[in-house]
Amino acid sequence: MSEQLKGRVALVAGATRGAGRGIAVELGAAGATVYVTGRTTRERRSEYDRPETIEDTADLVTEAGGQGIAVPTDHLEPAQVKALVDRIAAEQGRLDVLVNDIWGGETLFDWDAPVWEHDLDKGLRLLRLAVETHAITSHHALPLLLRHPGGLVVEVTDGTADYNRDHYRVSFFYDLAKSSVLRMAFALGHELGPRGAAAVALTPGWMRSEIMLDHFGVREDNWRDALGTVPHFAISETPRYVGRAVTALAADPDVARFNGTSLSSGGLAGSTASPTSTAAAPTPGAISSRFRTRAGRRTSPATADPCRGGRPGGYLHPMTTDTRRFAGYGVLITGAARGIGAATAARFAEEGPRPGDRRGPRRGTPGGVGAAGPGAHGGALRLRRDRPSLRRGAVARAVDAFGSLDVLVNNAAHCTPDAPRFEDEPDDEWSADLGVTLTGAYRCCRAALRTSPPPAGARS
Repeated sequence: MSEQLKGRVALVAGATRGAGRGIAVELGAAGATVYVTGRTTRERRSEYDRPETIEDTADLVTEAGGQGIAVPTDHLEPAQVKALVDRIAAEQGRLDVLVNDIWGGETLFDWDAPVWEHDLDKGLRLLRLAVETHAITSHHALPLLLRHPGGLVVEVTDGTADYNRDHYRVSFFYDLAKSSVLRMAFALGHELGPRGAAAVALTPGWMRSEIMLDHFGVREDNWRDALGTVPHFAISETPRYVGRAVTALAADPDVARFNGTSLSSGGLAGSTASPTSTAAAPTPGAISSRFRTRAGRRTSPATADPCRGGRPGGYLHPMTTDTRRFAGYGVLITGAARGIGAATAARFAEEGPRPGDRRGPRRGTPGGVGAAGPGAHGGALRLRRDRPSLRRGAVARAVDAFGSLDVLVNNAAHCTPDAPRFEDEPDDEWSADLGVTLTGAYRCCRAALRTSPPPAGARS
């Protein structure tokens, strides 16, 4: 258990389930005292009518290593929010992290319904729950957060500012709600920055929330069973992943460089901004330069790790200290000759690939994982630009070599218009050169993913 946030106090508003619960648990795992709020308790349910409670979340925080404190709160009621903040001030005397994750709108939007056809009462209720609650909570909590320098506000939303700028999000009301939260983080950044605090907007990816798992009829321990009908569910992430992003931000001594920006959990995982580094923090423009050492030099693909900022202990710390957590897994990575693909292969190999696989030279990808790409070393596959053989047969050979295919990382790139194409596949299903589209990759691996469960004790 890491204690990088020991002595810090966090409020996760809207922590009954989903991202809020994942964030609270990860903050607890880092040693923080975490106040968790919501409307569903063991005595009373909200209109969601679901079994998750804030007391359950608080227990999970404590089990993870922190101190979880459940406080039933309706964040639409200013008096209740004020009482909550007064209690935190009396019991702790400080607030270091505020996470505004209040939502409650799952049943309140109609997909693709224009505003004149959308139920007006539901739409306005959604805006109140998704926007007004954040404003009320910030109004009452920020004076306490500003008592000590270095405070952080995280506005949880759906989509980054760049993505939402030119993408219509579900419906008029949903789009307005999520865009408003982005602007909240921007405005709070301007107001908090000169006072020694920071605010960011943060979006998770496709989360395997409790509601989403129920929708597909699976649990967290067997979620891959849903891939047979919805292959793209393979890109989903646990709610604790965005929790690790929040924890990394809270532990970052120079988090102010993100002030007023919108971030994604996946984007932070690929960042070089390491909270454990003693080096001077890079400028915001340098964050996307993934393979930089403390001296600013590029590292080799075998040692660079985008998930850890290219150096040990990087931006998103591991969920577990078990460095062999992928033992027994069969992993296939395309585009693994260099860069992100090679770094990803290196991390999988380091943390427990299937034993007995061929190991390649030290240059490039360290073996133990199936690596495909021009000049890729190690593993079961070696493809070259003039021989694009990553197709159903090649994937089948990888499955045979590993015994199962548990993880597919599709990183193939450098496609060119005149590159050879697969003779027996339509152009819209497979891309040129070594690139395999998500659709094609999922189709050819679907059977393996569906019929090859992970080894006993392995984590998804």
